[in-house]
Amino acid sequence: MSITPVWDAHTCVPLFPEYDLASLQRHIDCGAYYISINIGMDFNPLEEIIKIIAGFRKRISELDFLIQVKSFADVERAQREGKLAISFDLEGGVPLSESPAMVDLLATLGVRQIHLAYNRSNSLAGGCHDHDSGLTAKGRQIVDAINANKLFMDVSHTGYRTSMDIFEYSQKPVIISHGNPRALKDHGRNYQDDQLLACAATGGVVCVNGVARFLNSAEASAESMAEAIDYLVQLLGPQHVGLGLDYVYDAHLDNGPKGLDTEFWWPPEKGYQKRDDGFLNQLYAPPERFLAISKILAAKGYQKTDIDAIYGGNMRTLAQKLWR
Repeated sequence: MSITPVWDAHTCVPLFPEYDLASLQRHIDCGAYYISINIGMDFNPLEEIIKIIAGFRKRISELDFLIQVKSFADVERAQREGKLAISFDLEGGVPLSESPAMVDLLATLGVRQIHLAYNRSNSLAGGCHDHDSGLTAKGRQIVDAINANKLFMDVSHTGYRTSMDIFEYSQKPVIISHGNPRALKDHGRNYQDDQLLACAATGGVVCVNGVARFLNSAEASAESMAEAIDYLVQLLGPQHVGLGLDYVYDAHLDNGPKGLDTEFWWPPEKGYQKRDDGFLNQLYAPPERFLAISKILAAKGYQKTDIDAIYGGNMRTLAQKLWR
């Protein structure tokens, strides 16, 4: 069976300006032609985020197999030349300083995807592990700016009420770039069926992640990811399902910014555990899972056209509509 082309809606690397993105060759080896990588979360200072963007952009320009996404034509070129189109995503609205103009700036610098709250609530939106009062007036201004800049409006890590508010308010399709069904694993970071249906109703895509804590597998097995994909397909149809692996390259290198309160952002009472060094203990499915999952889906009777759509076609089609 040939390698299925992959659009990975969210994966992470250490948030150091000098990190060597050459590691992303591994994604190409597993079929990827597009990847969105995180450049900061709500707890990352804006000054650091700008340095990270600058460092990543420089390294992308130096590596022949990476293409910085400026338009949809860059995605097409990556597929044509066997390279990896790469864009950035921001996890949380705090670094935006409540300013729609900051969305404009980050879009210019390569950000193509934003969600408004990383686990905890802020002045824009509610987080999935906090009291969620919903999308605020300032949050609506940021959603408008995200729509105007033709970015993916994401609701990963946001709370139930906020996500439902965004599904209703956004003028463009909304995505869940890395989230799993709560019906299979009851965790606050996962999504209830009505959220998933509301996301699909916007014309959006729900992208399954490979984090063990959010799957029915302590090893984040290919079988558990295929189970989540199959559940979503039965609920939403194959045209609304995608992949956002949420793998973290060289996770041991990055313990977050100085003074990070890990128990606040990942509460132990919500099922998160710490490593011996005090940082989050998380097990992630590696990019090689892409190769195994497609075989499992084929064995379940999935047609190649549906597998291709789930692996990349759905997000690619959505990007083509938004970015052109």
